Amino acid sequence: MDQTNPFPTTSPYAREFRAGLRDIAPVAVAAVPIGLLFGAVAAAKGLSALEVALMSAFVYGGGAQFAAIEAWAHPAPIAALAFATLLINARHVLMGASLGPKMHLEGIQRFMAFFFLTDEAWALSERRALERPVTGAYWAAMALVLWGNWTLSTTLGAVLGSFMGDPARIGADFAFTALFIGLIAGFGRSRVTLVTVGTSAAVAALVHHFIGAPWHVASGALAGIAAAYLAASEEPRS
Repeated sequence: MDQTNPFPTTSPYAREFRAGLRDIAPVAVAAVPIGLLFGAVAAAKGLSALEVALMSAFVYGGGAQFAAIEAWAHPAPIAALAFATLLINARHVLMGASLGPKMHLEGIQRFMAFFFLTDEAWALSERRALERPVTGAYWAAMALVLWGNWTLSTTLGAVLGSFMGDPARIGADFAFTALFIGLIAGFGRSRVTLVTVGTSAAVAALVHHFIGAPWHVASGALAGIAAAYLAASEEPRS
């Protein structure tokens, strides 16, 4: 009997799961003030803590939820809310098409995994895919932590409600913006990346200023795709 290694080697699944936890931890921390803010706003609109919890658990889309709650009224404008949510979340089609081939998941597993698709999880997975495939364990760690964190923080925000005050006083409203800047910086500084990010940001900012939300989301995404295609086509072939 071999006594040289009495402890079992850590499994690849456990290593991938820990890597997902490590990468998503800063995102989860940054999401807390945003979740508290959403819960407080939703409670002010008349939603109960249970309704906020169910909305976060089943809709699970920060941007779409904020857009919906801003337009919330009694009775709720269902058609307008559905259209705004569809327009804002249309970017997930592009993110899914980009990330799908890089994931070690097939069939129904991939569709179930993409319920938990967020901008942050997509960005982190794309960055990881530059070095290795995105495994189910890595994705599961990120998905479960961020989903649970968002659901709990929004529910807590609804419970606390008016006791929170204005999150802008402590800069909480800038938390996600700072997070996205950090994620984008991790993609490197190639010509294609810079052109894509710059074009997408500029178009989104202009559309938001002159037309307003939620049109800037789709406009920025489409402009970024077009810029990436044109910039990549001009790259010298090896």
